[in-house]
Amino acid sequence: MCPEDGQALPQLNAKELDHFLNLLQLEIAKFNNFFVDKEEEYVIKLKELQDRVVEAVDSNVDLMSLGREIVDFHGEMVLLENYSALNYTGLVKIIKKHDKKTGALLRSPFIQSVVNQPFYEIDVLNKLVKECEVILSILFTNGPSSSISQDFMQNGFGSMSGNENKETVMQVPEELSEIKNMKNMYIQLTLSALHTLEQIRGRSSTVSMFPSSPNN
Repeated sequence: MCPEDGQALPQLNAKELDHFLNLLQLEIAKFNNFFVDKEEEYVIKLKELQDRVVEAVDSNVDLMSLGREIVDFHGEMVLLENYSALNYTGLVKIIKKHDKKTGALLRSPFIQSVVNQPFYEIDVLNKLVKECEVILSILFTNGPSSSISQDFMQNGFGSMSGNENKETVMQVPEELSEIKNMKNMYIQLTLSALHTLEQIRGRSSTVSMFPSSPNN
């Protein structure tokens, strides 16, 4: 029974406690492996996209197709950030409920351990998201507005002159407005998904399972 019911807390069993903590550590290891693999994949992918933006400006390749891919990529990284936050929230709720039912004091040291886990450390991922947004700003704005675009100008875009480079960057196809709408749609869908999750978690009085990785 819970403490507020006025009943005595159950006696802690060391073996059961160790088993519970081992299960949590196994789940954390899964979170870490998935997150690290995705993060490494995104580092490589971003570099490829940056190179393709240079090629697109230089050779007039289909910016529409490239823009769609960049928006999709940005959405994936935002979802990975949400994955990190939701897994952290799930773990905290699980350990909090365990402490409440057993009288154990695991929450504080456990959370301290979790915040040092790779899946919780999203500094690199945040940097990737921002750099992706810089690429999008090059496509969506009427001129260079970032360090990347300045590098493009300095590198000369191949054989074109500086003035031609600037004109090329400024001549963004009108269809790119559709990509901008797609980006806004991703933001709205993400906010809607998070709002739904908050409602579900608010109605739920128990945590029945660990958060899972998106590909499970």
